[in-house]
Amino acid sequence: MTPEILAKIKHEKKILREKIWELLSERGIARFPGAFGRIPNFVGAEAAAEKAAETEAFKRARFVKANPDSPQFPLRVKALLEGKTVFMAVPKLKAPKPFLRLDPQKLKVHPLKGATIKGAFKYGEPVSPEEMPKIDLVITGCVAVTRRGERLGKGGGFADLELAILAHFGKINPETPILTTVHPLQIVDEVPLEEHDFSVDIIVTPEEVIWAEGPKRFTQSIIWEALPEDKLKAIPVLKCFWEKENVSRETM
Repeated sequence: MTPEILAKIKHEKKILREKIWELLSERGIARFPGAFGRIPNFVGAEAAAEKAAETEAFKRARFVKANPDSPQFPLRVKALLEGKTVFMAVPKLKAPKPFLRLDPQKLKVHPLKGATIKGAFKYGEPVSPEEMPKIDLVITGCVAVTRRGERLGKGGGFADLELAILAHFGKINPETPILTTVHPLQIVDEVPLEEHDFSVDIIVTPEEVIWAEGPKRFTQSIIWEALPEDKLKAIPVLKCFWEKENVSRETM
């Protein structure tokens, strides 16, 4: 992918994000803390969580990797109440142990408190990817998504990195179901895609469960050439990977 094509895709993503954020805000669908600049919380998030909890993928899961955003909060609570262990990433993966484990058997507070970002930091146990079990279900947030499963995030690229790191350690694979909950207005016809973008398998709105129609997009490992140097240096686990990989190459 040439720099010119990449820049064009990034610009198209930016336009689509802003369009969705504005649409949700204008229609009164966006809830606190607002839509712009984030995975937007939406009216009906609780109903979508209830419907998502009825899927076989959710029912079977024992270990769940979930995003920390507001619209998926009801589903994180549901998972903990049903005895599932939930893993959330530290924002921007800045900690040496970049995931937080919420074990409902050890949680000292109600899931309504433990499933928040602040609650996860206070009551969750920091763990490295090596210490995590194989993940049964990934819950992710979206700004926009197509019925084929193509996903648009908020633009930081961290959701892709989190899954790439877990794939690197064999904690997830192409068979691991990835689920998102969204408002119907977030479902679009097209999403511009970069090489590292992953897709979702299950899209749940307050009204329906949609099984993605398109081919699975899944990154088996970290795409080093796509990582800016500043991000590589700012994320301890990536810096460690990179140094080890370079050492192993030098000794070959």
